[in-house]
Amino acid sequence: MSIKVIGAGFGRTGTLSLKFALEKLGYDKCYHMMEVMNHPDHPAKWAAAHRGERIDWNDFYKGYQATVDWPSCNLWQTHADYFPEAKIILTLRDPDSWYKSVMSTIYPSSARAKTSKDPKESARGEWASEIIWDHVFDGRMDDKDHVIDTFNRHNENIKEMVSADRLLIYGPPYGWETLCEFLKCDIPDSPYPKVNSTEDFLSRVR
Repeated sequence: MSIKVIGAGFGRTGTLSLKFALEKLGYDKCYHMMEVMNHPDHPAKWAAAHRGERIDWNDFYKGYQATVDWPSCNLWQTHADYFPEAKIILTLRDPDSWYKSVMSTIYPSSARAKTSKDPKESARGEWASEIIWDHVFDGRMDDKDHVIDTFNRHNENIKEMVSADRLLIYGPPYGWETLCEFLKCDIPDSPYPKVNSTEDFLSRVR
């Protein structure tokens, strides 16, 4: 088994909904940030990969057929080269809405974890800072213009670098028709998943 679908979009662009959608279509399982906690050895491997160290991705993704969200989207090009037959999906969102969502959910959550007195929680926050907030955004999350510019450049690089037949540019309103046409799958009878809104995230935190 190897990765067949690579999600290149940043977190908070409908990536958890896409995870559940892909699994519904048979790409089971789909790796997402929430999977990291199920693999205690993975944070160190992700940190190594972000430092440029070689990873046996076939072994790393054993049991998975797709990957979305952070931290894998940072290495979308590495994954695209390693799995040359995989399709690539770029999830998009209005930049201002995306920034507001990030700053209301995952960023403050990991910032709080970083200062926790619980060593495991603190290590989790440090890890998130290292591979996302510092690695991708230079530790400048309060600089809205810089963060949005990084977001836009990431998306434009993917559009420029990936051939049209391999890439789905997937933005709201998300739904089955466009996704299934791209993946050549039948459209399920159930509605497209809609999960992990800002309200959902904050409700879980509370």
